[in-house]
Amino acid sequence: MKKNIRTVVKSGFAIFALAFMVSSCSSDDGSAFDTPIDDEQDNPDGPTIATLVINETDPSGDIIVATASGEVNTTVPGRIIYTSESNQKRLYITQNVSGGGEMPFNNFNIEGKDLTKALKGDGSVDLDGDSQKAIDFTFELPVPDIDNGEIVYHFWTTTGKGDFRDANKRKALGVGTITVTVGNGTNPAAEVHSFTDVKLFAPDVNGTSKTFYSLLNDLEYLVYDPENTLDQAEYRAFWDFGYYYVNNGAYFASANSYDDSFGFPVKGLQAEENEENADTETLNEAYFQLSTTTSTMFDGITLSSELDFVTKSTFQKSGVLAVGDVIEIVDNYGKKGLIKIKEIKGTYNNADYIAFDVKIQP
Repeated sequence: MKKNIRTVVKSGFAIFALAFMVSSCSSDDGSAFDTPIDDEQDNPDGPTIATLVINETDPSGDIIVATASGEVNTTVPGRIIYTSESNQKRLYITQNVSGGGEMPFNNFNIEGKDLTKALKGDGSVDLDGDSQKAIDFTFELPVPDIDNGEIVYHFWTTTGKGDFRDANKRKALGVGTITVTVGNGTNPAAEVHSFTDVKLFAPDVNGTSKTFYSLLNDLEYLVYDPENTLDQAEYRAFWDFGYYYVNNGAYFASANSYDDSFGFPVKGLQAEENEENADTETLNEAYFQLSTTTSTMFDGITLSSELDFVTKSTFQKSGVLAVGDVIEIVDNYGKKGLIKIKEIKGTYNNADYIAFDVKIQP
């Protein structure tokens, strides 16, 4: 299955390599990272470090925005110093290159550390699961190969499982922003994210078919993995909508309304009692309606602004889908898009599927 994305940011969790060096990290009961060492912000022999400071107890010295200038294919130093009255359990980082949209940023190396012990399943940084009330990280921010524009990094911590698209979800501290300017700093017109040949399969009650889709990273998801149930739950914030076939018709439904729309509960869609934050877990909403946009018009859309005409319906379930239909969608985070139905194979058997293309605002 071939997929293309019309943006300088490639879909998926990892976009550019970040050499992530921990200068110090303190907690009440220890750290998952290296032993803290002294490190001065001002380095007369090196570049100025773009530093974010957030202190919940004494915000008088807070710095929530920092800037730096960079040259392509190099790195610039950055630092975050976050001090909270509550436990900071996870660190979320996003990267936005030239206005192409915020993407999860987590493809980095921590010197001398096993990444499997430093990352949660959703790609956030695990702050050791203990009382991380103070963190101090110094790292190198990569500068991608662009002529002009900004690379914007956002950093926030959470008290539990968060959401790369919603910084307010269980937020502890943040959002801090480091902006790296390249050239004249002017971003080009934002392009749509284009995904082709997406394929979702009819569900089974055990949730082990790839039935759900994420508009964030262009990935299809099964919702239940009997060998690793908690890891699948890490991705719950990524699921936007799912596919099903019932009563001689093919449908999309938001993750939020899926069980009710389909009429059969799918294992793994709802949080289990033993999951982190199970009692406050939420599922993404998405809204659908048939568009008057033709297939030819769909193919010609390249810029994000060309999707501004899409309006939010009141329906979290599509009508019966047919090959050639173009469906308008507005996701949980207000992004507007179009879905073009290319193929519907079979009905409700697990090997049966729907194939479609997507264009969504970054």
